[in-house]
Amino acid sequence: MANLETPSKPRARRGFAAMNPERRREIARKGGASVPGEKRSFAKDRDLAASAGRKGGEASRGGGRRGADEDA
Repeated sequence: MANLETPSKPRARRGFAAMNPERRREIARKGGASVPGEKRSFAKDRDLAASAGRKGGEASRGGGRRGADEDA
């Protein structure tokens, strides 16, 4: 168990927290630009995206949409 009376060192800032605001904006501005357009299949094919979302929902065993007459 940790001793609560001992002062701990301040935590070092890491990742985005350690970057200056301009560098964070520069990275955020790029967004998904690293992925070429031909690789963004969901953006082009709405049916493919919908079926993938349905498949993911089934796999996660989430609540999903259920009618009032269906039993769990």
